[in-house]
Amino acid sequence: MATPQRTASSTSRLRWLIPALGILAWIVVGSFTGPFAGKLASVSTNDNTAFLPASAESTRVNDELAKFQDTSYIPAIVVAERSSGFTDADATYLTDTITPLAGTEGFGKAFSPAIRSADGKAAELIVPISTAGEPADTVEKLRDLLANPPNGLSVYVTGPAGQVADLGEAFAGIDGLLLLVAGAVVIVILVIVYRSPILPFVVIISAVFALGLASGAIYFLTKQGVFELNGQSQGILFILVFGAATDYALLLVSRFREELTQTADKYQAIKVAWRATIEPVAASAGTVILGVLCLLFSDLNSNRSLGPVAAIGIVASFLASMTFLPAVLALLGRTAFWPVRPHLAESGTETSTHRFWHRIAEKVAAKPRAIWASTLIVLLIGAAFAPMFRSDGIAQTDFFLGTVESVEGADVQARHFDAGSGSPTWIIVDAPQAPTVLDAVKSVDGVAQAQVYTAGQTPVVRDNRVAIEATLTDNADSLAAQDTVVRIRERVHPIDNANAVVGGTTATDLDTRTTAEHDRNLIIPIVLLVVLAVLILLLRSIVAPVILLGTTVLSFATTLGVAALLFNGPFGFPGADPVVPLFAFVFLVALGIDYNIFLMTRVREESKTHGTRQGVIRGLTATGGVITSAGVVLAATFASLAVIPLLFLAQVAFLVAFGVLIDTLIVRTLLVPALSIDIGRRIWWPSALSRKSETAQGETTRKGPPRSENALAIGDASDA
Repeated sequence: MATPQRTASSTSRLRWLIPALGILAWIVVGSFTGPFAGKLASVSTNDNTAFLPASAESTRVNDELAKFQDTSYIPAIVVAERSSGFTDADATYLTDTITPLAGTEGFGKAFSPAIRSADGKAAELIVPISTAGEPADTVEKLRDLLANPPNGLSVYVTGPAGQVADLGEAFAGIDGLLLLVAGAVVIVILVIVYRSPILPFVVIISAVFALGLASGAIYFLTKQGVFELNGQSQGILFILVFGAATDYALLLVSRFREELTQTADKYQAIKVAWRATIEPVAASAGTVILGVLCLLFSDLNSNRSLGPVAAIGIVASFLASMTFLPAVLALLGRTAFWPVRPHLAESGTETSTHRFWHRIAEKVAAKPRAIWASTLIVLLIGAAFAPMFRSDGIAQTDFFLGTVESVEGADVQARHFDAGSGSPTWIIVDAPQAPTVLDAVKSVDGVAQAQVYTAGQTPVVRDNRVAIEATLTDNADSLAAQDTVVRIRERVHPIDNANAVVGGTTATDLDTRTTAEHDRNLIIPIVLLVVLAVLILLLRSIVAPVILLGTTVLSFATTLGVAALLFNGPFGFPGADPVVPLFAFVFLVALGIDYNIFLMTRVREESKTHGTRQGVIRGLTATGGVITSAGVVLAATFASLAVIPLLFLAQVAFLVAFGVLIDTLIVRTLLVPALSIDIGRRIWWPSALSRKSETAQGETTRKGPPRSENALAIGDASDA
């Protein structure tokens, strides 16, 4: 029979052995999945045609066009300009430099000759670039060969292939610069919050393990063709994992530190902290997962794929934060907080770390109606400018922040040629009606020229269908060109027995934009309904969830209004893609509602014992610091997206970061608590808590030993 000493020794050994094995397991998993974070770019696709639904008109044209010509190539347009006049020597330089590439790896078998502009100052060549392998690498090879032109001659590689190369270069910073900036920002904030050099790196390591796990799963699923991954989704994944993992860590670490003031046993402290944290963190993660999965309703493949990508990132963040992090904290104990280690409080004393937030809560409770009314007015003023937010699409050349070669080349091309040359619009029609359709296309404003696609002098007919090639007067990547495509469709669709469909590069951009607008209008209401259902289940109420959701939507509208003023004014942005407000809304509602969940679940628990007024005061006191710290971390990590020089990511970064700060510092700190106090117990309608008088609630006493304010379910991360 085992002696008590042996039993105690075995128990003690298990208490450190289990966390140690958990850490070892994560190291093994991390060593296997970690490298995939750097490999995601190799399976990512940034071609718009890959993201359109099969039902899109431009997708059908692209499928039919494969019967007429090899569509496995995209055009790179080489544009050369000499202000004093393009010379024969310049033409010889271009031909001698580029022609040897024909038929080599990545290039088509034949290039167009150098076509001189009417003003004699420029020339352009069309170079087919294979879409197999890495088109961006092929374009860079072409650019390298043209890097040293004769004096006075400027040469640019633009067109669809040039844009793909520039997009690839912009997204190349995701694996390095973005992670470096996001990690540095999180470390600095956590050092300030924890006042410890150890904990920030423990949290960062936890986030890195989460990113590795998510990357491995996404790499595998992408390789299996389950969904398409693009650079935008990859960037958002990295930031989302860092932000969520850090938020969950803040909740657990704060609770652990408070428990260490109640017990000398570090293992008991982490056990209690984990049990108190797992429910709100699981609710938070579940809400975000359900919110982002609403993107599966999207018709645009790029939007639809972001849903599961983001959901996988949240799952990985949850697992790492709730398994690896507690294991490390269990072994480190008080050492994790060095040099400001939490000390065991003397019996019967309270060492509250919530003084700042208690003062805030008391001020809100003193004049709740004045506070919520004034806060509401301020938010409504900002929201009034939301209709000014322009999200009706931008030109492809406006995607980039700063100067890139494809944009410079497009500008040069537009000065000397029909801007749409090299990137034609295609109209596929039944052969008998081809002459009628051709005449109709030529009459459309914005069409420079149009002809039937031929082999030699003979029209190419496939399955009794003919292709018409139209060159637009505007740059193929511009909104003006998209308007021309709309006019072409309006002109050719009604022609009897033509069965005309219009596609090409410009049509693809147009269909992407219109599909994104459809997705925005469809998915936003779905997200609202899903989040409302989650809140009703969590809070067992209808009034409180409606108020929480309403304040979150108001927060988003205010963010959109402020962004409209800044984007249209000081920032000078040309507009925004329709998907920008959609992504911002999904992440702001899903992430912003989390903080209200942390607050109101705590308020509800306290209201059962102390009444709604005191429940709000105690709930805000308990959660204020940790939620504010979490909001600042999340805002800072999303702001890191701005280091990628793409307009889309910069706009999403601002909207989410600014929106999270409004939601954290104003809505959750002032508006929601003030409304809750003013409405009183009716906020819990129709649950039994709404029918329980405040006096009866306030007179109820807790069972068990008294606990200090430190021991509230979600603790404070700092005094402020």
